[in-house]
Amino acid sequence: MSFQNFHLSEAVVHGVQSMGFLEPTAVQVRAFPAVLSGRDVLACAPTGTGKTAAFSLPVLTRLGKHCGKIRALVVEPTRELAAQVETALRDFSRFTDLEIAVVYGGVGYVEQRGLLKSGVDVLVATPGRLLDHVEQKSVTLSDLEVLVLDEMDKMLDMGFLPQVQRILQMCPSKRQTLLFSATLPPEVERLTSTLLNDPLIIQVGTHRSPAETITHAFYPVAMDQKFELLEALLDKTNFDSVLVFVRTKDAADRVAARLKAANHSVAVLHSNRTQAQRLEALEGFKNARYEVMVATDIASRGIDVAGVSHVINYDVPLHPEDYVHRIGRTGRAQTVGEALTIITAEDVDQVAAIERFIGQRVERKTLEGFSYRFTTLLPSHSGALPNVGLSRRKKRSPFGRRR
Repeated sequence: MSFQNFHLSEAVVHGVQSMGFLEPTAVQVRAFPAVLSGRDVLACAPTGTGKTAAFSLPVLTRLGKHCGKIRALVVEPTRELAAQVETALRDFSRFTDLEIAVVYGGVGYVEQRGLLKSGVDVLVATPGRLLDHVEQKSVTLSDLEVLVLDEMDKMLDMGFLPQVQRILQMCPSKRQTLLFSATLPPEVERLTSTLLNDPLIIQVGTHRSPAETITHAFYPVAMDQKFELLEALLDKTNFDSVLVFVRTKDAADRVAARLKAANHSVAVLHSNRTQAQRLEALEGFKNARYEVMVATDIASRGIDVAGVSHVINYDVPLHPEDYVHRIGRTGRAQTVGEALTIITAEDVDQVAAIERFIGQRVERKTLEGFSYRFTTLLPSHSGALPNVGLSRRKKRSPFGRRR
């Protein structure tokens, strides 16, 4: 199966193949014909399965040529997702004359107004900034043909339902609506009857389970040894780039500062960082200037960085679905990834909730050579849990990723 089998435009196929993608994923195979035919779609698939291309390639094909009016709108819950999707759309459409733009908060309006005034075919936006531009009359949605609500479960989690409803009222009633989500909670299902018209429902994979390309394990430790274990895992893991998740912004800053003091190259990503700081962190992480990124859950669905070989949950997520989203930052697009979660006695309720959610028990491991202090999670130090000897890190080449 290739992209040429789906009546996508030659220019769009050329764009996606020039990025190194040769075969469509399962969600793309099912979504392409429906989107191209103009049908509404509700698609639920795990992170890393190619949902962005599933709607982008057929939408770009349907738009065809540049006309300077906003005919497709993609609504994203976070700035990072909006920037990521805009980049993907630009790459997919590089051999067309379609114009792509993105608007989100945290930056000035002047440059965004200039882009919009020049004529845009596809607009990617976060809800608040989009409504600001509509009120300022720098955006009109009267010519809209396709509305994409991406990461709808995250949109609801973040409280954006009122803004989404206002956006819907501003869109033409005669339009195609595409709703994409990593999970399908009851709140999303209830919305479909009012948002979508006779949609094709696509469910790919068991959205409660991590991708099959990801190996994951829990590492029990005493609370006062959490950072020691994090350092030891980083020292003994053969990684390309590591995403470390914590629960709070303060924790992100503290952990990053301690890792920097230990001579790691570290980026930080959380909602208190300015937009310029966020972009610098993401670009540095993508370009291997930083080997480690410490982030809150803003990054669990907010970045798409090729080559994230490992995810480490320094703090166990409070919500079990966030576990799947976090570790889904590795093992993307059929690549192999590894996720390690540090757990303490205080995390037992969250750990049990995660295992119930994904329907499986996650293996407990200890790190070979690490001097553990007593914790009730470690029944003994004589092999009650499997010891794991991880291959040591390779030195980073001065020319980028380790060879």
